[in-house]
Order: sequence, then structure tokens, then C-alpha cells
Amino acid sequence: MARKEKEEKATGPVTLPQPRLKAKYKAEVLPKLQEEFKYKSVMQAPKLDKIVINMGTGSKEKNGDKNLENSIRDMTLISGQKPIVTKAKKAISNFKLREGMEVGCKVTLRGNQMYHFFDKLATVVLPRIRDFQGLSPKSFDGRGNYALGLKEQLVFPEIPYDTFDRIRGMDIIICTTAKTDQEARVFLKAMGLPLREK
Repeated sequence: MARKEKEEKATGPVTLPQPRLKAKYKAEVLPKLQEEFKYKSVMQAPKLDKIVINMGTGSKEKNGDKNLENSIRDMTLISGQKPIVTKAKKAISNFKLREGMEVGCKVTLRGNQMYHFFDKLATVVLPRIRDFQGLSPKSFDGRGNYALGLKEQLVFPEIPYDTFDRIRGMDIIICTTAKTDQEARVFLKAMGLPLREK
């Protein structure tokens, strides 16, 4: 027992370094937003609140449990956090869905992990998409949150090709504290998200 405690103390908890994007927000983005929107306080300026990643597992017909297991594995690699399993809220006979059936997994990132993921998404993942022209500026929800969909998980460098079994798409929702879409658009562009003009 004492030996195990010594080992744990030696390794300690895994801590991520200070995110590059957090420093950029304070040094560059915040002054730019204050200048453009004339905020009286820095607390009014929009900032990242959380990032939610959602992945469906597809059909339960063949290899349903294996699909869910692999989705959880991929999501853990992508986000660095263990996802929770999502269940169907109601039965839909056309999709062969029963209420309570496990249909996917999702993860909510906050704090430093959220900044690391956003940085990776904007600088590594999106440029790897074939024929990428920039993200649509129409995917805001009216309250300053932005949603985007990815068709496959292979654009993430963490996914090894040797364990790849099938293509899984995912939804990524970037939640900000912005009050309007215009504020959120300026904020996310300043943070490095490649949004198109039109």
C-alpha cells in the first residue's frame, strides 16, 4: 500500500500546460473585442464557455455493442476525456429505435481541455479536410453558439489507421458567452476559427 502511494506521488496527476489560446485571448483578442464593441468592462467580452462533442453509433442491428465501444474509444482519443453514453429519449419504429437504447456518446469540455481542443480543431483538424474552403458563417444559433459537423473522425491525428473500423461523423458545438451572433463571429474569427465571409 505504502509503495503504491509513493509511486502515485512520484508521477502525480497529469496536468496540461497553459493553453496557447488562453494567453492569445488575454493579449490580443480581448483588446480587439473591447475596441470594436466598446465594452465598459472586460467581463462583457465574449469568451469560450464549453465545447460539446456528440457522436452517434449508427445502427444497433449488426455489431451494435462493438460500434458503441469503438465510438467511445475514438471519442476518448479525440477529446482526452471519457465520454458519457447517450440513450434514445423516445421510440421511433422507422429507425428501429426503442426508448432507452444506447445510440451514441458525448463529451463536454471545459477549462484548459476546451482551449487545447479548440486550438487543435482550428489549426490542425479543419485544414486536413479535403477541399476545405472555410466554415459556413450561417451555423450560429442566434445566441452566440456555433455548431459544425465533421463527416469522419480520421481528420483527427490521434485516430490510428490500424484500429479504424468504420467512418463516424460527429457534431461539435462551440458555446460562447456572446449575446449576439455578430459578437460571436468576431470573437471566434479572432480566436482562429476559419469562418468564411459568406
